[in-house]
Amino acid sequence: MCWWIRSSGIFAQLSLRRPEQRLVFEVQTTLEQAMRAYWARKGFIEIHSPKLMGTFSESGAEAFKVQYFDRTAYLAQSPQFYKQMAMAAGFERVFEVGPAFRAEPSFTARHETEFTSIDMEVAWTDSHQDLMALEEDWLVEVLTQVAAVHGQALEELLGVRIDVPVRPFPRVSLQEAQAIVRASGHTPTKTDDLDPEGERRLSAHVAREHGHDFVFVTDYPVTARPFNHRRHRDRPDLTQSFDLLWRGIEITTGAQREHRYDPLKAQAVERGYDLEPLSSYIDFFRYGCPPHGGMGVGLARLLMVMLQRSSIREVTFLSRSPTRLTP
Repeated sequence: MCWWIRSSGIFAQLSLRRPEQRLVFEVQTTLEQAMRAYWARKGFIEIHSPKLMGTFSESGAEAFKVQYFDRTAYLAQSPQFYKQMAMAAGFERVFEVGPAFRAEPSFTARHETEFTSIDMEVAWTDSHQDLMALEEDWLVEVLTQVAAVHGQALEELLGVRIDVPVRPFPRVSLQEAQAIVRASGHTPTKTDDLDPEGERRLSAHVAREHGHDFVFVTDYPVTARPFNHRRHRDRPDLTQSFDLLWRGIEITTGAQREHRYDPLKAQAVERGYDLEPLSSYIDFFRYGCPPHGGMGVGLARLLMVMLQRSSIREVTFLSRSPTRLTP
């Protein structure tokens, strides 16, 4: 029986005694140590942002509401607003590793309602191309370290080999990606994004044509992205955004942000948002902010794909889903 299925604490703790399960968390430890070494060398500052917020940080439909004394608060879906506040404060390069919450009634093998989010934000970027180059550099370094420390044990216990990717990673626009997916015989269920089957088919195509397990999908339409993503000057219907797929699974979402006060307000209004609840965020940019962008990476998804596990629950110490709150 798979270790994550049983809800009783005794089964969970006994399953963690298995050498192959312990190895997962040893790899996680090395992975985070390598990330921090990279950030330290590149001059990043660590932040710990609040997880109780006065307004939702992404979509209100996916935010958990909690009673906060005499008013409603929301559990943070990401540290996005606070990372950008750090940019306005002149921090220039920040990272955070912390919990995030999504009130999505999803029962897939890659979704959880509480997860550990790895976030980076950097100033003085010209476009999302700078951010993709940063993530490539970061991933190559951390995967090299995991392979060096755990390569033999992973092959012996899990039958997994860590292949360090070659830079640059392939890049395709969403429009190109959808054409590739349609040519493979699959009709996407979305016009402004890739569905899971589309992600798998695109990754299979890239693996065949380029021999690469990673692919950046870029330039999503404004309808598929938050209002604060910066738009292309010559294509205002498209955002300077990206997802990173690894073996058919999305592990990263990132973008160049809109840092200019008036365009940011206009984009929020265009999307139908009430500016009053967003005023504390939009005011970060009132007196100027450097151009910047960043990304969020799901730690458990990263581990799941790296270790070739079938479910995110196999690489989460204690998973949270719409029906699971214990142990």
